[in-house]
Amino acid sequence: MQAPLRIGLLGFGYWGPNLARNFALLDSCRLTTVCDVDVRRHGVVKRLFPGCTVTSVTADLLNSPELDAVIVATPVSTHFELAKAILLAGKHVLIEKPMVTSESQMLVLSEMAAARNLVLMGDYTFLYTAPVHKIKALLDQEDLGALRYFDSVRINLGIFQSDTNVLWDLASHDVAILCFLLDEMPLSVNATGGGGAISNTEALAYLTLNYSSGFLAHIACSWASPVKIRRMLLGGDKKMVLYDDMEPTEKIKIYDTFLSVSSELEKHKLLIDYRLGDISIPKLHVSEALGGVAADFVAACQNGKQPLANATLALRVTRILEAAQRSLDTGGNRVLMSEGV
Repeated sequence: MQAPLRIGLLGFGYWGPNLARNFALLDSCRLTTVCDVDVRRHGVVKRLFPGCTVTSVTADLLNSPELDAVIVATPVSTHFELAKAILLAGKHVLIEKPMVTSESQMLVLSEMAAARNLVLMGDYTFLYTAPVHKIKALLDQEDLGALRYFDSVRINLGIFQSDTNVLWDLASHDVAILCFLLDEMPLSVNATGGGGAISNTEALAYLTLNYSSGFLAHIACSWASPVKIRRMLLGGDKKMVLYDDMEPTEKIKIYDTFLSVSSELEKHKLLIDYRLGDISIPKLHVSEALGGVAADFVAACQNGKQPLANATLALRVTRILEAAQRSLDTGGNRVLMSEGV
């Protein structure tokens, strides 16, 4: 039997406790050390994970021969330097999203991990949900036909962050889903946004991705909404898929598409009925996606296989978000993916 992977966690603030809980549930690993600079959190760690060593010194994790891998759940601005130090210490690394803030940083980390035969993985949680995998299966089976559009709304109230904006925080989920579902990268992007008195960074943003195939993706994201919405629609010329993550059970609904009609009678029916086709609601096995993230990371470290949220996918996500940031900084100008990324 393979020895459990020994894991350390950097950061026990907002997302760190969720990561710690999911890794602690796995028999294939051991959460051995948690590091957080806020000593007030140390008592919470000790109560929740009695066997864990707690420290406020990052070097304790980097220099420990008792650790095989480290999870980074610290502010975004610290991710790159911390991940670099972890890889230099010869340890696998999982980084919460957004992993880094530029393509150049992602390239450095990717090359370091590859040279040392270490796993570099992003915490793109929605890639580990049953609905996203169901959509991928529909695409692989060509059930949707030729893809036409992707429309996503991902809004909620807070959490406002000072060292990143809502594009890098929330839209990164949808960009990661698109990179997982599609082989094609966008030809260009446009992004607009603002924050006003709400935040010192953009608290709401609208991102459009234009593809050479004619496929169009639009993502609306906000930290300033009084309601929480997690809804995306993927349309093809045969079928459309609605994914509503806030639905407790019926998260996926598949609709017939009528982008064209063949007779005057069908045109008349469409005008008065709005929908001519059927709806199907597949049964999905729903489990906590973060548990899938944890299991995939441990398996990749132990078996030498690439995880689903691997460095190649992370590089594609970062390239798109960096181009989107450039558009945002220039008032929504169209940015070609070959420009500045």
